[in-house]
Amino acid sequence: MTESADRPDPPLLELDEISVMRGDRLVLDRFSLRIGQGQHTAILGPNGSGKSTLLGLLTREFYPQSGHQVRILGRARWSVADLKQVIGIVSPSLHADLAAREPGRGPLTAFDAVASAFFGASGVWRHHVLTESMRHRTEAALARTGIDALAGRDMATLSTGEARRVLIARALVHEPRALFLDEPCGGLDPGARRQFLETLRGLARGGTTLIMVTHHVEEILPEIDHVVTIKHGRVTGDDAKARLLDPALLSRLFDAGISVECSGGWYAARVG
Repeated sequence: MTESADRPDPPLLELDEISVMRGDRLVLDRFSLRIGQGQHTAILGPNGSGKSTLLGLLTREFYPQSGHQVRILGRARWSVADLKQVIGIVSPSLHADLAAREPGRGPLTAFDAVASAFFGASGVWRHHVLTESMRHRTEAALARTGIDALAGRDMATLSTGEARRVLIARALVHEPRALFLDEPCGGLDPGARRQFLETLRGLARGGTTLIMVTHHVEEILPEIDHVVTIKHGRVTGDDAKARLLDPALLSRLFDAGISVECSGGWYAARVG
């Protein structure tokens, strides 16, 4: 057996004693986390616990204090182009960027919103060259998220749920190994939320690793078995879903009396 065959696969994401300051506030405090390849994970915590800052480390919006690094597949240094082949990020800020059209620009179709990911832009402009391969990958991503029929629609006419699936398709054009989802169901009504979550279930079953950042237990997919809980910028739990979605643990996490029910692989938490 070769040496490479003996070497274990590096984790998808690894943080060791990471601290992040935002202004004069310590948002992540000696934060350590390891997520393996193929390990669908929910990162659960109350508002202000540091969840979105964690994703900001991946997008280079925030940087850890000196001496510590964020490693993805065992590497700390990535080019932007290479990193997009590994992780896709879906966040409310991306939705806002696509919605904020420059004056004088025409409608942004769902197809162009997805295809523009190849150029790191918010649209496909005249100076962009969209190859046949890019077109095929855009069409495949739209079909994979079940919105190929919306390709020609103006983004401004889409429902929040439809637009959210456009964002996922945009991330999928690079065929990443993992998707990081920051509060993905925010603003969705119950019906749209369930439809959107079913789209995510299909991706999980198709081999895309999902890392979901949320403060809603109800959004944790049956396919997700690993849960990380965080509070005040620190990891408070890192274990199997069945162990961490416990009434006593959740009550301490959210500072409220919480009861938990489970049906068909879905969990529901209620206060009181």
